[in-house]
Amino acid sequence: MTKFKSPIILFFLTVIVIALFTILGPEEKSLGSNVRIVYLHGAWVLTAEIAFAAAALAGLLGLVLRKDIFHAWSAALGRTGIIFWITYLPLSLFAMQSNWNGLFLAEPRFRLAMIFAVTGILLQAGLWLFNISWLTSLGNIIFIIVLRVIFSTAENIMHPPPSPIFNSGNYVIIGFFVGLNLLAWLAAYFLTRFFMTIKSNS
Repeated sequence: MTKFKSPIILFFLTVIVIALFTILGPEEKSLGSNVRIVYLHGAWVLTAEIAFAAAALAGLLGLVLRKDIFHAWSAALGRTGIIFWITYLPLSLFAMQSNWNGLFLAEPRFRLAMIFAVTGILLQAGLWLFNISWLTSLGNIIFIIVLRVIFSTAENIMHPPPSPIFNSGNYVIIGFFVGLNLLAWLAAYFLTRFFMTIKSNS
Protein backbone atom coordinates (compact mmCIF):
# COMPACT_ATOMS: atom_id res chain seq x y z
CA MET A 1 0.00 0.00 0.00
CA THR A 2 1.53 3.30 -1.07
CA LYS A 3 1.70 6.24 1.29
CA PHE A 4 -1.12 8.17 -0.39
CA LYS A 5 -3.40 5.14 -0.36
CA SER A 6 -2.97 4.72 3.39
CA PRO A 7 -6.36 5.09 5.12
CA ILE A 8 -4.93 7.36 7.82
CA ILE A 9 -3.39 9.69 5.21
CA LEU A 10 -6.70 9.77 3.35
CA PHE A 11 -8.45 10.51 6.64
CA PHE A 12 -6.29 13.56 7.35
CA LEU A 13 -6.59 14.77 3.75
CA THR A 14 -10.38 14.53 4.06
CA VAL A 15 -10.27 16.46 7.33
CA ILE A 16 -8.36 19.24 5.53
CA VAL A 17 -11.00 19.29 2.79
CA ILE A 18 -13.71 19.46 5.48
CA ALA A 19 -11.99 22.44 7.11
CA LEU A 20 -11.76 24.30 3.79
CA PHE A 21 -15.35 23.39 2.92
CA THR A 22 -16.53 24.68 6.30
CA ILE A 23 -14.75 28.01 5.83
CA LEU A 24 -16.68 28.48 2.58
CA GLY A 25 -20.01 27.61 4.19
CA PRO A 26 -23.01 29.94 3.86
CA GLU A 27 -23.62 32.53 6.54
CA GLU A 28 -26.84 32.73 8.51
CA LYS A 29 -28.91 35.85 9.24
CA SER A 30 -28.65 35.90 13.04
CA LEU A 31 -25.32 34.12 13.65
CA GLY A 32 -23.45 35.37 10.60
CA SER A 33 -20.21 33.56 9.74
CA ASN A 34 -20.03 32.01 13.22
CA VAL A 35 -22.73 29.57 12.16
CA ARG A 36 -20.09 27.63 10.22
CA ILE A 37 -18.71 26.07 13.40
CA VAL A 38 -22.28 25.08 14.29
CA TYR A 39 -22.57 23.27 10.96
CA LEU A 40 -19.30 21.45 11.60
CA HIS A 41 -20.08 20.45 15.17
CA GLY A 42 -23.49 19.16 14.05
CA ALA A 43 -22.00 17.06 11.27
CA TRP A 44 -19.28 15.75 13.58
CA VAL A 45 -21.63 14.52 16.31
CA LEU A 46 -24.00 12.99 13.76
CA THR A 47 -21.06 11.11 12.27
CA ALA A 48 -20.08 9.85 15.72
CA GLU A 49 -23.60 8.55 16.36
CA ILE A 50 -23.79 6.91 12.93
CA ALA A 51 -20.46 5.19 13.62
CA PHE A 52 -21.77 3.95 16.99
CA ALA A 53 -24.97 2.69 15.37
CA ALA A 54 -23.00 0.98 12.59
CA ALA A 55 -20.74 -0.62 15.22
CA ALA A 56 -23.81 -1.97 16.98
CA LEU A 57 -25.32 -3.29 13.74
CA ALA A 58 -22.05 -4.96 12.74
CA GLY A 59 -21.76 -6.40 16.23
CA LEU A 60 -25.30 -7.77 16.07
CA LEU A 61 -24.55 -9.42 12.74
CA GLY A 62 -21.38 -10.86 14.22
CA LEU A 63 -23.24 -12.32 17.20
CA VAL A 64 -26.07 -13.73 15.07
CA LEU A 65 -24.01 -15.02 12.14
CA ARG A 66 -20.91 -15.85 14.20
CA LYS A 67 -18.58 -14.31 11.62
CA ASP A 68 -15.38 -12.63 12.80
CA ILE A 69 -15.42 -10.05 10.00
CA PHE A 70 -18.50 -8.38 11.50
CA HIS A 71 -16.91 -8.37 14.96
CA ALA A 72 -13.84 -6.71 13.43
CA TRP A 73 -15.97 -4.04 11.77
CA SER A 74 -17.83 -3.47 15.03
CA ALA A 75 -14.55 -2.92 16.87
CA ALA A 76 -13.21 -0.53 14.22
CA LEU A 77 -16.44 1.44 13.96
CA GLY A 78 -16.71 1.74 17.75
CA ARG A 79 -13.22 3.23 17.91
CA THR A 80 -14.01 5.61 15.08
CA GLY A 81 -17.20 6.66 16.83
CA ILE A 82 -15.47 7.54 20.08
CA ILE A 83 -12.77 9.57 18.30
CA PHE A 84 -15.42 11.61 16.50
CA TRP A 85 -17.37 11.96 19.76
CA ILE A 86 -14.32 13.19 21.71
CA THR A 87 -13.30 15.67 19.01
CA TYR A 88 -16.87 16.94 18.74
CA LEU A 89 -16.66 18.29 22.31
CA PRO A 90 -14.09 21.07 21.64
CA LEU A 91 -16.07 21.97 18.51
CA SER A 92 -19.14 22.32 20.73
CA LEU A 93 -17.23 24.58 23.15
CA PHE A 94 -16.00 26.69 20.25
CA ALA A 95 -19.57 26.99 18.93
CA MET A 96 -20.78 28.12 22.36
CA GLN A 97 -18.06 30.72 22.74
CA SER A 98 -18.36 32.04 19.20
CA ASN A 99 -22.13 32.34 19.10
CA TRP A 100 -23.19 32.89 22.71
CA ASN A 101 -20.06 34.59 24.13
CA GLY A 102 -19.62 32.08 26.92
CA LEU A 103 -19.39 28.45 27.88
CA PHE A 104 -22.58 26.96 29.25
CA LEU A 105 -20.95 23.81 30.68
CA ALA A 106 -24.02 22.96 32.75
CA GLU A 107 -26.12 22.58 29.58
CA PRO A 108 -27.73 19.12 30.02
CA ARG A 109 -26.84 17.64 26.65
CA PHE A 110 -23.24 18.89 26.79
CA ARG A 111 -22.85 17.47 30.31
CA LEU A 112 -24.17 14.11 29.09
CA ALA A 113 -21.83 14.29 26.10
CA MET A 114 -18.89 14.67 28.49
CA ILE A 115 -20.06 11.70 30.57
CA PHE A 116 -20.42 9.50 27.50
CA ALA A 117 -17.02 10.65 26.22
CA VAL A 118 -15.32 9.44 29.41
CA THR A 119 -17.42 6.28 29.49
CA GLY A 120 -16.77 5.63 25.81
CA ILE A 121 -13.01 6.04 26.16
CA LEU A 122 -12.90 3.62 29.09
CA LEU A 123 -15.16 1.16 27.26
CA GLN A 124 -13.19 1.18 24.02
CA ALA A 125 -9.86 0.96 25.87
CA GLY A 126 -11.15 -1.98 27.90
CA LEU A 127 -12.55 -3.77 24.86
CA TRP A 128 -9.28 -3.25 23.01
CA LEU A 129 -7.27 -4.67 25.93
CA PHE A 130 -9.53 -7.71 26.46
CA ASN A 131 -9.68 -8.29 22.69
CA ILE A 132 -12.69 -10.64 22.90
CA SER A 133 -14.71 -10.37 19.68
CA TRP A 134 -18.18 -11.13 21.02
CA LEU A 135 -17.64 -8.91 24.07
CA THR A 136 -16.60 -5.98 21.86
CA SER A 137 -19.72 -6.38 19.73
CA LEU A 138 -21.95 -6.64 22.79
CA GLY A 139 -20.32 -3.61 24.38
CA ASN A 140 -20.91 -1.52 21.25
CA ILE A 141 -24.56 -2.59 21.09
CA ILE A 142 -25.19 -1.68 24.73
CA PHE A 143 -23.34 1.65 24.43
CA ILE A 144 -25.46 3.11 21.61
CA ILE A 145 -28.69 1.86 23.18
CA VAL A 146 -27.88 3.51 26.51
CA LEU A 147 -26.65 6.68 24.76
CA ARG A 148 -29.85 7.06 22.72
CA VAL A 149 -32.15 6.28 25.65
CA ILE A 150 -30.42 8.80 27.93
CA PHE A 151 -30.28 11.54 25.31
CA SER A 152 -33.92 11.03 24.36
CA THR A 153 -34.90 12.13 27.87
CA ALA A 154 -32.39 14.99 28.14
CA GLU A 155 -33.63 18.57 28.33
CA ASN A 156 -33.11 20.67 25.19
CA ILE A 157 -31.80 24.15 25.92
CA MET A 158 -29.18 24.97 23.28
CA HIS A 159 -30.29 22.16 20.97
CA PRO A 160 -33.98 22.90 20.34
CA PRO A 161 -35.86 20.35 18.23
CA PRO A 162 -36.77 19.98 15.44
CA SER A 163 -33.55 20.51 13.47
CA PRO A 164 -33.07 24.27 12.88
CA ILE A 165 -31.09 23.50 9.72
CA PHE A 166 -33.53 21.15 8.01
CA ASN A 167 -36.49 23.30 9.05
CA SER A 168 -34.88 26.56 7.92
CA GLY A 169 -36.29 26.33 4.41
CA ASN A 170 -32.92 27.57 3.13
CA TYR A 171 -31.85 24.96 0.59
CA VAL A 172 -28.36 26.41 0.27
CA ILE A 173 -27.75 25.82 3.99
CA ILE A 174 -29.45 22.41 3.88
CA GLY A 175 -27.42 21.33 0.84
CA PHE A 176 -24.20 22.56 2.41
CA PHE A 177 -24.92 20.69 5.65
CA VAL A 178 -25.70 17.48 3.77
CA GLY A 179 -22.43 17.82 1.85
CA LEU A 180 -20.53 18.44 5.08
CA ASN A 181 -22.05 15.31 6.57
CA LEU A 182 -21.06 13.25 3.53
CA LEU A 183 -17.47 14.45 3.85
CA ALA A 184 -17.47 13.64 7.57
CA TRP A 185 -18.81 10.15 6.82
CA LEU A 186 -16.02 9.70 4.26
CA ALA A 187 -13.46 10.70 6.89
CA ALA A 188 -15.05 8.21 9.31
CA TYR A 189 -14.82 5.48 6.66
CA PHE A 190 -11.10 6.10 6.15
CA LEU A 191 -10.50 6.10 9.92
CA THR A 192 -12.44 2.84 10.26
CA ARG A 193 -10.38 1.30 7.45
CA PHE A 194 -7.26 2.36 9.36
CA PHE A 195 -8.45 0.53 12.47
CA MET A 196 -9.28 -2.49 10.33
CA THR A 197 -5.71 -2.40 8.99
CA ILE A 198 -4.35 -2.39 12.54
CA LYS A 199 -6.57 -5.37 13.36
CA SER A 200 -5.43 -7.36 10.34
CA ASN A 201 -1.75 -6.66 11.09
CA SER A 202 -1.99 -7.61 14.76
